Amino acid sequence: MNTSASPDPNGLTGFTGFSSSAQTMSLVAFSAVATLTLLLCVMTGPDGDDLDEFYTGYGSLSPLRNGLAIAGDYISAATVLGTGGVIALCGYDGVVLALSTTLSLMLLMFLLAEPLRNAGRFTMGDALARRMPGRCVRITACVVTIASLLPMMLVQLAGTGQLMAFLLGFSNESLKTGCVVGVGALMISYAAIGGMKGTALIQILKIVMLVGSGALVAALILRRFDWDPGALFQTAATKSGAGPAFLRSGLEFAGHPGARLDMISSELTIVLGGACLPHITMRTYTASSARQVRRSLSWAVSLVALFVLVLTVIGFGATALVGSAAIGAADPQGNTAYLLGSRAAFGTDVSTAETFLFTMVTTAIFLTLLASVAGMILACANSLAHDVFAGRVQEMPARREMALARLSALAIGVPTILLAILVQHHSLQPLVTVSFCLGASALAPALVYSLFWRRYTRSGLMGTLIGGSLTVLLLMPGTNLVSGSPASAFPQADFNWFPFTTTGIVSIPAGFFFGWLGTVASGRRKAEEQRRQYEAVEGWILAGAVRRGG
Repeated sequence: MNTSASPDPNGLTGFTGFSSSAQTMSLVAFSAVATLTLLLCVMTGPDGDDLDEFYTGYGSLSPLRNGLAIAGDYISAATVLGTGGVIALCGYDGVVLALSTTLSLMLLMFLLAEPLRNAGRFTMGDALARRMPGRCVRITACVVTIASLLPMMLVQLAGTGQLMAFLLGFSNESLKTGCVVGVGALMISYAAIGGMKGTALIQILKIVMLVGSGALVAALILRRFDWDPGALFQTAATKSGAGPAFLRSGLEFAGHPGARLDMISSELTIVLGGACLPHITMRTYTASSARQVRRSLSWAVSLVALFVLVLTVIGFGATALVGSAAIGAADPQGNTAYLLGSRAAFGTDVSTAETFLFTMVTTAIFLTLLASVAGMILACANSLAHDVFAGRVQEMPARREMALARLSALAIGVPTILLAILVQHHSLQPLVTVSFCLGASALAPALVYSLFWRRYTRSGLMGTLIGGSLTVLLLMPGTNLVSGSPASAFPQADFNWFPFTTTGIVSIPAGFFFGWLGTVASGRRKAEEQRRQYEAVEGWILAGAVRRGG
């Protein structure tokens, strides 16, 4: 979610049409949800010496509940607000972006989920070290895990103060910062106390509220247009100011050099990156079998596809009912479009029932912020505790590793809160892009090679993780998201030398190339040795063999 600009809190009533009593209702709902979710984490939290319960919840979730949790982890606040804004401002291109998120989850379901679940145990490091044991592999996997999730956490935490200001009508900077700190503390508590099962329950509650309230709003919008989607789309195109171009490809990247290539690069980055981010892949370990993980992801894909449909209707509804000018005035990136479209669905006279429904929508957004970052903190904390600290000793007592995992949640969460406070008034779209680029350029090639290429060596794995990550970090400062445009992170500067929005067009091939190069450079003897090691676990990884401990 980009927070380069926030709506004028004094204009809140003009945007939402709700009185101070409705704002009070939202505040009460937020407080109730925070209390309830924290209580759920306390009640479902694992024992102090049960690692399997903390890391995977014993794989005890049914396919439906696990699918709900996966969908909850996958649909972040950046998806709801950011993608909703692109749909409202760019029309067709935004719909393609939303569909790419569904395609990404389908890629995970059909290609990676089963072998990943069989190869790993708790973390990304487990999956990569299964056939290439070594502390360097685990430490590198942990570093890339944190590097890929930290930017996304910053974006969503930094947006908390702006979102609360928009919904509740305050403008005091200290209150905004207090919201960031308070929400961040809640997220740390969820991860440290609830573990995998606790955060899964929060994700389930979030996705049910988000899809349920969104579906009702989408129905209200369609009713305003006599249930005719064509009339909705045509009205949106007229009110967008772009005319027929709003319903054709190319509006989002109009004016960029190589616009078509830029669009392909962005979509490829989302498809590959979204499927391989560690907080998503860790949910495959909560399934008790390969068959269960397939069924779980079937539910998750269906739910994400349903939400994409809901998001499309609300995004087009926001443009048709409010207009692009008003959406852009509230936030140049359109991050308030989902809320503006939800409010506009009710018309000018708002009943008590409609006020309650809008409160459900805002509460679902608030819960989305809470749940998304909690899952990311848990993924980072698990990797730090299990791959780095526990890997230092041969047999670490379970109680000690559990304590380290909880301390790791604090160690990850506190710096994230401080950084979010520092960057909350800047354009954060580059950070979202960095997360997806790292997932697509480092983690995706590493997983594909590790799970399917027999000759892949440790040097190749390190080349993929390090080379892919460094390529992203070197190219990203030169993109047009960082400088060279009014919406960039540094609008007054212009060091835009890389003519694309994402780095994927170069960094994804680079990640695969560095993996191949590292493997070739290892020599034929090392490759043959690695091939024999892989063949020893190939049936285990690919054929769904029972996972053993360790």
